[in-house]
Amino acid sequence: MSHDDLRSAVRPAPDTLLQQLADYTLAVDRITSEEAIHTARLCLLDGLGCALLALSYPACVKLLGPVVPGAEMPGRGVRVPGTTFELDPLQAAFNIGTMVRWLDFNDTWLAAEWGHPSDNLGAILAVADFVSRNAGGERTPPLTVRDVLIAMIQAYEIQGVLALENSFNRLGLDHVLLVRIASTAVATRLLGGTRAHIINALSNAFLDGGALRAYRHAPNTGSRKSWAAGDATSRAVRHALFALKGEMGYPSALTAKTWGFEEVVMRGQPLRAPAQGFGSYVMENILFKISFPAEFHAQTAVEAALCLHPQMVSRLDQVERIRIETQQSGKRIIDKTGPLNNPADRDHCLQYMVAVALLRGSLTAADYEDEAAADARIDVLRAKMEVVEHPGFSRDYMDPGSRSIANAVQVFFRDGTATERAVVEYPIGHRRRRKEGLPLLLAKFEKNLRGVLSARKAEAVLALCNEPARLEQTNVAQFMELLSA
Repeated sequence: MSHDDLRSAVRPAPDTLLQQLADYTLAVDRITSEEAIHTARLCLLDGLGCALLALSYPACVKLLGPVVPGAEMPGRGVRVPGTTFELDPLQAAFNIGTMVRWLDFNDTWLAAEWGHPSDNLGAILAVADFVSRNAGGERTPPLTVRDVLIAMIQAYEIQGVLALENSFNRLGLDHVLLVRIASTAVATRLLGGTRAHIINALSNAFLDGGALRAYRHAPNTGSRKSWAAGDATSRAVRHALFALKGEMGYPSALTAKTWGFEEVVMRGQPLRAPAQGFGSYVMENILFKISFPAEFHAQTAVEAALCLHPQMVSRLDQVERIRIETQQSGKRIIDKTGPLNNPADRDHCLQYMVAVALLRGSLTAADYEDEAAADARIDVLRAKMEVVEHPGFSRDYMDPGSRSIANAVQVFFRDGTATERAVVEYPIGHRRRRKEGLPLLLAKFEKNLRGVLSARKAEAVLALCNEPARLEQTNVAQFMELLSA
């Protein structure tokens, strides 16, 4: 590359991917899949339920509300579900995104990159409520819950499709990078942005680069992993609002030589967008966390451990070793030994989750707290575990025709006997088990809803959600009012 190449100030046309994302985001009429709409409704309910459940945990609650006391917008601000807060849309996005993600219980997407597309609810609900409460004129009419569902499908698709072939985790970067990108696109559209506005906002979102994954891994695992998505959605709303103010964009933010996203963040590799383009594939194939608030690669391991609980709970003192077979991704990110320092450490430890399930026949968010972790038997079992990659599990994990997340668990005793080898290929939240999982998913939502809202409000929300057509036509401002404390 010559020095003259770097000196040229000729602004190119916007990068191809920026244009593709803007065109897809504006093509609302292309979202016609009834399965995607139905699944988006389930994702909305599940994400809101996870957010309400998080209010039971002081470590989450202390981060909520305005940045400084008194910085609220009564009558005009965004309502934060389960609370009395009415906030500016940036801080509301942080609040909602943090609540949805806090307990690692929201939906999941697994590919070359991992992630949780319902993280985008922080930006989508914040912007939709803000627009609906402050609607005026043709540019910003009130939005309905159906508008939220369409935005969810698009955000899930952008995040998930870009995750299919781009592994940011191998570069040491956190997957919330894709939350920021997806949320920026849909938030700008929901605010009334044009194609140019979306491209400009997206270019700035890419220029932010990516957060390091250090807070997700030993020895630095900590609570930032639970508010990183809220931070990403808040940043997305900022980019969207700036674009609507006329703030400029950067057309070759991705491909600029030396200084662009691909050169710096991707280390010279192109950011790949699969030939399939963007539709509703991700929403239709989303993975729900139904039974356990556990990192998704461990879901089937916990299910397998629960199967073995009756066979070994009376023989704890006879256990010699425990063998866990997992996929390559599971071994990379949640195979963890040594002291576990906090709940964020524990819910990303495969051995801890399996040990609790074997001991107690259950796994809840409370099992990650210090009081539960003080049970010395957990670490005794962890010390007897070996975690190995099963090549077949790894192949099926990446196979588009399978998309399994398999684990196997077997307990061996000192007298030479052993439990069965419990194998679970597909978690109950998988598309292949959707019929089985649906009643449990709805029960999870109702339980979380009733745990926070008054009986009157909970009944009103449940009645509305049981009528999909009426729910879709509901003004977002009215819906968010029902969810507020």
